[in-house]
Amino acid sequence: MIRVVKASKTYNKGKPNQVDAVNEVTLHVARGEMAVIHGASGSGKTSLLTLIGCISRPTSGEIHVAGKTISRLPEKFMTMHRREHIGIIFQQFNLILDLSVEQNVGLPLFPLNMSKTLISERVDHLLAKMSLSKRRDFLVKQLSGGEQQRVAIARALINNPEILLADEPTAHLDTALTKELMETLAAIKKDARTIVIASHDPLVYNHPFVDRIFEMKDGKVVEE
Repeated sequence: MIRVVKASKTYNKGKPNQVDAVNEVTLHVARGEMAVIHGASGSGKTSLLTLIGCISRPTSGEIHVAGKTISRLPEKFMTMHRREHIGIIFQQFNLILDLSVEQNVGLPLFPLNMSKTLISERVDHLLAKMSLSKRRDFLVKQLSGGEQQRVAIARALINNPEILLADEPTAHLDTALTKELMETLAAIKKDARTIVIASHDPLVYNHPFVDRIFEMKDGKVVEE
């Protein structure tokens, strides 16, 4: 489902502030696996995740996601591939605080010209799945951190993606909520989704449903 071949990402190339965020990384994740990219802050986890997620393009190397080589796709087609195949849970959630739970979850579907009825059906299903039905009309800013996390997961799943990416998803959660999140992701994995998590949290990378752990340091995968 995901294959990265000698991929590198360099920022400010040739300048005094050049940063080699990802350095010739090679890895693969099979369909239905849960993988964790593990490493300290600044190791390159998030940069690698953005490459896999069609958010940024590698400086060199190849990346194949859901049957397509995305490394050199034009921006428009990278965006389309992301919308069709990938859901992303951002570290800061990136929710719109002054919109309701229902509006936040359904928002990614509006560019797809989907009918309001179908959008409403998908939103209803995910709110029920995430135990958020009673919060659908609440503004996001009125929710607890754990509830906001569940809204972020529901929004990431609204396009029914084959791949779910999560960037430090437990950064703002206590131990109990972290365990709850991992059980939620384990249940999502049972739907044959491929999950990749960037995290340095032992409650994440030691979870029994994790199939692969990639250890990153200074932009390289130093151990699998």
